[in-house]
Amino acid sequence: MAHISLHWFRKGLRLHDNPALTAALRDCKEIYPVFVLEPGTPSKVPVSDNRWRFLLGALRDLDSSLRKLNSRLYVVRGEAEKVLPKLFEEWKVTRLTYEYNTDPHNLSRDGKVIELAAEHGVHVVYKISHTLYNTDRIIEENNGKVPLTFNRLQTVVKSIGPPQRPVASPRAEDMRGVKTPWSEKCDKVYGIPTLEELGVELHSGGEELFPGGETEALRRLDHHMERTSWVCGFEKPQTSPNSMSPSTTTLSPYVSLGCLSVRTFWWRLTDVYKGRKHSQPPVSLHGQLLWREFFYTAGAGVPNFSRMKGNTVCTQVDWDSNPEYLAAWTEARTGFPFIDAIMTQLRQEGWIHHLARHAVACFLTRGDLWISWEEGMRVFEELLLDGDWALNAGNWLWLSASAFFHQYYRVYSPVAFGKKTDKNGDYIKKYLPLLKKFPAQYIYEPWKAPQSVQQQAGCIVGKDYPRPIVEHEVISKLNIQRMKAAYAKRSPDPGQTNKRSPDPGQTNKRSPDPGQTNKRSSDPGQTNKRSSDPGQTNKRSPDPGQTNKSSPDPGQTNGRKSGGKRKASVLDMLTKKKRL
Repeated sequence: MAHISLHWFRKGLRLHDNPALTAALRDCKEIYPVFVLEPGTPSKVPVSDNRWRFLLGALRDLDSSLRKLNSRLYVVRGEAEKVLPKLFEEWKVTRLTYEYNTDPHNLSRDGKVIELAAEHGVHVVYKISHTLYNTDRIIEENNGKVPLTFNRLQTVVKSIGPPQRPVASPRAEDMRGVKTPWSEKCDKVYGIPTLEELGVELHSGGEELFPGGETEALRRLDHHMERTSWVCGFEKPQTSPNSMSPSTTTLSPYVSLGCLSVRTFWWRLTDVYKGRKHSQPPVSLHGQLLWREFFYTAGAGVPNFSRMKGNTVCTQVDWDSNPEYLAAWTEARTGFPFIDAIMTQLRQEGWIHHLARHAVACFLTRGDLWISWEEGMRVFEELLLDGDWALNAGNWLWLSASAFFHQYYRVYSPVAFGKKTDKNGDYIKKYLPLLKKFPAQYIYEPWKAPQSVQQQAGCIVGKDYPRPIVEHEVISKLNIQRMKAAYAKRSPDPGQTNKRSPDPGQTNKRSPDPGQTNKRSSDPGQTNKRSSDPGQTNKRSPDPGQTNKSSPDPGQTNGRKSGGKRKASVLDMLTKKKRL
């Protein structure tokens, strides 16, 4: 049977390593590549102008790639549950394909769409390609429990074997006999909107540092893979949070939106490593991708992963509600130049180094302002180009010492930490030009500068730039005691990790870190991570590649001519566990 396929792009905005798209083209006579621009896309929280620009750039690039195959991208506006059934009928669709995603919102929506597809006699195929592995499979192989440590995750995935190799991009011969109906009216109805049409005003201005799309993602990947020595020697903790240009790959926005396949990234690294001495996880580039897998797995297995309440792995903390402090942090008005420079870069560019994220996250939560990590998570989700749900929530849980990371006495100094890698404060001067005339002696603590120095610098603290919102040396010590009290109230936590558990931002070097308050600490360069409950069983949806038992394709659910029983089995697929 020759199908009329609708391929639903969500993340996975690429042609390379897109097994669901490949499935859509199999035995196909017509293909409708669709992106549904839902209210609040990319999420249900406010979305920054940078994120909108990045998304639209990715869609334009995808449309350009599809045109080379004599196809087009249909951008449909509305809620997927409402618009897709209409398209099923209008286009006489017989098959729906998409890339599986583990976010709770997506799973709930996808369950409804699968039910609606079954009612319309549409065959559904979904494939795993946004993660290295099937996260449910990882949990299964760990005796139904979420892996609690990086070492445990490594052990589990080693038993599974290496990630699947990426599939090839569709070629012209794959499109032979396949057409995408398109007329002039389609440009008006299904064309890619502009920022102006969406009512989005660019506030950042300046150069677009992260052009969206697969083409740019692959160009950047190629560039980095040519730097063989750099790739092999890469260790995340040795990179700088305040360098004048990024000291990491900055590929995270492209992996987050699926412009770059994580499997392609993994195997390109494998090719570079082959026959060469190279760094190892957790600090290597392979290690960074495994940390991503770690958080995705935790997000897949821990209910209420992005909330404190109802989250079994999260320490319950009596965070303060202080809108003024939260606004000052969000708007770069804390009076600590290092913190304010980071938040300024975040708003202007949509990206900051992982250690910079650590500094501002610790400052907002347990370090200084004692505001809930959920508030910071929402700000990051709005502003970060790589604001991935599982990673974002996991990072904030980790850095607030609410889960997985329990060394709450390790506090980043908003002054000393930045000095470690930028004594002259060039990073501060770049993002806070108001302070650029302050000498290096005072650039991190301008309030300590004599009045004459402030006048000469053209910036009076308390008038032109705010005074520090808190006294760090005092409040950080009080907050350590508050966190100690919160820990004392919780029941014994079998999920607590060993204090020496591998930290994605740490090496085994335990040298004292002048950037932290407590002298017991070492290099705080851990990347954001997340804990889960060792007793947590997988309460997630079934393996996305698992289909109804009667289906010959392990990546399909057959919703054709379904009655009540078939409808129930489709829904059951999203609530019962199946193994790939």
